[in-house]
Amino acid sequence: MKLSIVIPCYNEAENIPKLIRAYAEVITRNDIEIILINNGSTDNTAALLTELAPQHSPWLHVVTVPVNEGYGFGILQGLRAAQGEFIGWTHGDLQTPPEDVLTALSIIESKGSPTDIFVKGNRYGRPLFDLIFTWGMSVFETIYMGTVLYDVNAQPNVFHRSFFQDWTNPPHDFALDLYALYMAKKKGIKIIRYQVPFLKRVHGESKWNTGFGAKWKFIKRTISFSVMLKKRLLTK
Repeated sequence: MKLSIVIPCYNEAENIPKLIRAYAEVITRNDIEIILINNGSTDNTAALLTELAPQHSPWLHVVTVPVNEGYGFGILQGLRAAQGEFIGWTHGDLQTPPEDVLTALSIIESKGSPTDIFVKGNRYGRPLFDLIFTWGMSVFETIYMGTVLYDVNAQPNVFHRSFFQDWTNPPHDFALDLYALYMAKKKGIKIIRYQVPFLKRVHGESKWNTGFGAKWKFIKRTISFSVMLKKRLLTK
């Protein structure tokens, strides 16, 4: 297996059928697997995955997390189940097109499929307020962590499985994106960013980007994790 992509799904019943169809249209290789995570959903997500996933074997797999313990926790369960030489994740809301996953793989293969590579999207087409928010967080993370970090939550993220095997106590929430990017920088892994469109969400609502209050909670969680991560690294 060349590539495994994990997609966390928390109460995404409205998006599941379209999500699976979208990936079915672009997965033309037999060495790519998509792992959908039922991340403790309380809607009809589980039933839909049970019904639809067998229709797309062998490239589509489902991992069930009984109780939602966070965005990052679900992704980590998927990464542990992944069989690919290269692994990673993206979102299940289709704001990042499935084609971008294949672009990441083509970038890796064009470099000879090295083990020391981290390919990550760089979003365009976002609302002005979101751009300002991301810019502010990027400035903070760059200054505080001492290395250039920008558009940390852009998708997808794809890297060699050996990088994941070195992770220690990764976060279980949205800070997982920050952790992965920062650890790649710290380990001297070559980071390649490429432009990905940020599309409008078709169904459902974002699980965190629901207004200023949600963004403020996100800021506090990110700062708290950054402080914890920096202290952890300084004590090693």
